[in-house]
Amino acid sequence: MKITDIIVSRRQLALTRPYTIAYKTVSSVDMCWVEVHTDQGIIGKGSANPSKQVVGESMDDTMEALSGELLDRLKGHDIRTCPAICESLHTWLPAQPGAKAALDIALHDAWGQVLGLPLVSIWGQQHAALPTSITIGIKDVAETLEEADEYIGRGFKILKVKLGQSLQEDLERLAKLRETFGESIGIRVDANQGYTPEQVSVFFKETEEWAIELVEQPIPADEVAEMRKFPRETRNLIAADESLVTADDAWQLAQMPKACGIFNIKLMKCGGIHQARRIAEVARLSDTELMWGCNDESVVSIAAALHTALSYSHTRYLDLDGSLDLASDLAKGGFVLKDGMMSLAGRPGLGVY
Repeated sequence: MKITDIIVSRRQLALTRPYTIAYKTVSSVDMCWVEVHTDQGIIGKGSANPSKQVVGESMDDTMEALSGELLDRLKGHDIRTCPAICESLHTWLPAQPGAKAALDIALHDAWGQVLGLPLVSIWGQQHAALPTSITIGIKDVAETLEEADEYIGRGFKILKVKLGQSLQEDLERLAKLRETFGESIGIRVDANQGYTPEQVSVFFKETEEWAIELVEQPIPADEVAEMRKFPRETRNLIAADESLVTADDAWQLAQMPKACGIFNIKLMKCGGIHQARRIAEVARLSDTELMWGCNDESVVSIAAALHTALSYSHTRYLDLDGSLDLASDLAKGGFVLKDGMMSLAGRPGLGVY
């Protein structure tokens, strides 16, 4: 069960529709693709799309890290020792979470295939299925309502709305969503660090009657001390995103008074499944709920996040819509999506092909 070869390539994938968040507009995805080959003919697939703004790693950095000496160092390892290999990756790639994630995901896929089990079954499946939100970028009211209507027509029950450029316009969009669709849909919001602490207080006051499920990273990532000053009821509804990159960050956020009630884990931030599970354990010990998010990603890394998410009883929220906007993907399978509910198909490894 030895690793015989690792193939790394770079692909540019178009999105079906560009979208805008607080600090950029996105129309395509630069993707890193990894295949781990074994002497038994098994191929583990991995992919990564790190966010330069969040983790400081560009795709050029990712591709440079996944070359030469590192790949040679991995050859010959027994894939059945996947957890130990991934622990070594954390040492070998301390500042390249994207490169680490791509390799980590491919290694886990191969590991599950060798064992003949879906990854979630190795850890113990705690949820059969959970609903995912689907994201609406920053748009005017009319475009927001049009896109929401499309997604609801496709069966989605939870919308995540990107905010953060204008508090007044944000409130108008949310008011119209509630007025138009009533309580039939769940609404989450992501301010992408776009508010001041004062604006956060106004936001929670104005939206108190609108049953907002959660608010992702409303203030800048480095203002954790300010997050701790919010009332407990507010902090319980805040999901740390850009403030939460590593397990060390999770530990700091969990110190009393807790800065947030929800950890948004993204494999592209923390460096793959192995490190994500460390964050999830900090959440379990600190009574913090889990949300699993993503960038624009292949079904490969989305499936990796879903397998991991469904193995934890304190997973409450999925935001794993990152592959749905790709005009084409590098693989198929990985998960089943029906009426906004995500589940797994029961195939070994990640279940992608």
